[in-house]
Amino acid sequence: MKLARSRLPVVAVLLLFTPLAAAAQPTTKIPRLGYLFFGTSASDPAAIEGMRQGLRGFGYIEKQNIAIEYRYADGNPDRLPRLVTELLDLKVDVLITQGTAATATAKRVTTTTPVVFVALDPVGSGLVQSLGRPGGNITGMSFAHAENFSGKWLALVKDIAPKATRVGVIWNPANPGNATHVKEMEALGPGLGLQVSSHRVRSLEDINGAFAGFANARVAAVIVETDPVTIALRSQIVSLAAANKLPAIYGVREFVEAGGLMSYGANLFDLWRRAAGYVDKILRGSKPADLPVEQSTKFELVINLKTAKALGIAISPSLRLQADEIID
Repeated sequence: MKLARSRLPVVAVLLLFTPLAAAAQPTTKIPRLGYLFFGTSASDPAAIEGMRQGLRGFGYIEKQNIAIEYRYADGNPDRLPRLVTELLDLKVDVLITQGTAATATAKRVTTTTPVVFVALDPVGSGLVQSLGRPGGNITGMSFAHAENFSGKWLALVKDIAPKATRVGVIWNPANPGNATHVKEMEALGPGLGLQVSSHRVRSLEDINGAFAGFANARVAAVIVETDPVTIALRSQIVSLAAANKLPAIYGVREFVEAGGLMSYGANLFDLWRRAAGYVDKILRGSKPADLPVEQSTKFELVINLKTAKALGIAISPSLRLQADEIID
């Protein structure tokens, strides 16, 4: 009995301090990302899924060992500064931005929080000093096209509408990359017998006006520039092209998946998958200024045969052979 009584204080002491010892164990901090998109929620499936797949490749699984806060501007640039501030107030470790407008806003608001972007022309837009040395707290993926790349879109117009003499172009003047392409097409068009009728768009109202203008100008086809505004409104653009019986060439496949005729350009899913690599490096301690901006390496031609049939367009065998994917 004496032995049993002598052990009671020891047991009591152990029981007393065990919870304190457990509470003192350090907890692992889960990285938090902020994602900012110019368009509406669910209007960027390629970006979201590409990023998630890329993160999984580095061992990051959303809601398990990494958190992502999403903010959407719903196509309103005036909302971007407030949304950036909201994300910064949440103490995100990395801010991820889609497009020139969102990235430019992030650059103005913060010079310390790392920013990873996917944008059309980060050098021409002034987002970074150069591809090799971005400088500051910003880096990411560029899908800027090589010189005269837009000539391929004009060539596709002649493939599907050989007798075309006028082509309409929809573009956002706030996007320097779009402006460069329009200048190229205006210079290259005459060599292909095409006159360019360009329309600046920043909203759905502008896009409605553009298609009304195309009807008056009697354009034979339309080229739609890639921009967060046009991507967010792709369903409306595709519907307007169909209603006006106009074949349209797009810069990314998301338009074709929504019922558009044809696209030639970078693969957004692949760009966002690769962007996750920057997030991983930054979370491991790398500085954005030391991470060169990478460019798109995967360009694809996608054709929607159902839409071609509805427009009465016969896709030539040679164009079919060039296609990376054909949607029936």
